[in-house]
Amino acid sequence: MIFLELFWTFFKIGLFTIGVGYAMIPLISSEVVANGWLTEQSLIDFIAVSESTPGPFAINIATFIGSEVGSVYGVFGSFLGAICTTVSVVLPSLIIIFTIAKFFGKLTEKQLVKDAFSGLRPAVVGLIGYAFISLAADVIFGGISVKDFSAIKNTDFAALGIFVFLFVLSQIKFPVKKNESGAAAVRKKKVHPILLIGISAVLGILVYGVIL
Repeated sequence: MIFLELFWTFFKIGLFTIGVGYAMIPLISSEVVANGWLTEQSLIDFIAVSESTPGPFAINIATFIGSEVGSVYGVFGSFLGAICTTVSVVLPSLIIIFTIAKFFGKLTEKQLVKDAFSGLRPAVVGLIGYAFISLAADVIFGGISVKDFSAIKNTDFAALGIFVFLFVLSQIKFPVKKNESGAAAVRKKKVHPILLIGISAVLGILVYGVIL
């Protein structure tokens, strides 16, 4: 039954995802796309929506995917699919946290645990890096791979330009005036991520809806 498959699939994803939610993107891609539940393009759209809406990324994308896959059974199926994926993706973390919370302080003092965390950190960075590269390959560079670079001719230069502009903008610190103890002070502050998301949406509408 599709709902049991959804539950088990996202339980595995939640169980083996270590670090931030973005580390689960490779697992979601291999499981969801392989099962034929979503296409690569649909998954990319879901990632964009999940990142842009309030709430944790992992829960958002699990809920959206469950709702979409279960929608073949109507509104109730969509709701049940969302419940299955949302509960299953957080359940492993809840079980592990409740199990080790009482003993975590003592566990972290053990050299074996310290060594394990030292190995897990670069693995998390690698998973996030893979997610970034695979998304960039699909969204910007036409789906190129290390085995086939022919798709690079389909590079979306508009998307590439928006990416570069927003990346540069996110690194710039703008002066902001603040009053501290009655005295005016000027501090430099980066553009807020929410504002960057809004700017990207406006640029997308202008570039793809008006210009192109």
